[in-house]
Amino acid sequence: MKIVKQSWEWVQEPDGNQMLRAIEAAGRTCYKSEDKRTPDSAREFVAKMLKSGHHAMIEFAVPPPVKVITDRGVTHEIVRHRLFSFAQESTRYCNYSKEKFGNELTFILPVWFDCDPRNPIDYDIWHNACVAAEEAYLKLIQHGQSPQEARAVLPNSLKTEINICGNVREWRHFFTLRCSPRAHPQMQDIAKAVLAGFKARIPVIFDDIEA
Repeated sequence: MKIVKQSWEWVQEPDGNQMLRAIEAAGRTCYKSEDKRTPDSAREFVAKMLKSGHHAMIEFAVPPPVKVITDRGVTHEIVRHRLFSFAQESTRYCNYSKEKFGNELTFILPVWFDCDPRNPIDYDIWHNACVAAEEAYLKLIQHGQSPQEARAVLPNSLKTEINICGNVREWRHFFTLRCSPRAHPQMQDIAKAVLAGFKARIPVIFDDIEA
């Protein structure tokens, strides 16, 4: 059995300035102000559109997909954002008893155990449950059950990978909901990490979202 922390990565690095220019090109069509475009006018224009609430125009900017490595419980929440597109590791077809998976299951470490070492008993309860799930899964496979049948014993902590693609308006909606203190702690942790990456690579559009 393997335990890892959740993480994420760009499938391809975005060009944030190009995204701003795409939004500006669409937005200026509404006002017929194309003649006011300059090599550096996009940043100010997009900032004004965000401040005025004209968010429809930011749908014209679509960052490259991101790959999120997290647990199944978190992805159950992510896929509720229906305006995103998804491609996720499938427990129907992935046979974790095979060599390509190291003949073992991988689980995501819950963030509350990572940051709070005062709960060794609770951690042991969680760890033992994962061990039991792995043993049951591998035995079912050995007895001839298919991966899609054996997966019935797998918990929410199972590691999974999901590719997420959507326009920046939906990403803003995602971050507003999932970085909130009311969001699930595991979701908050990964959402804040992704938001920091977006802010680092894409100017203006996410500056007003707190994490």
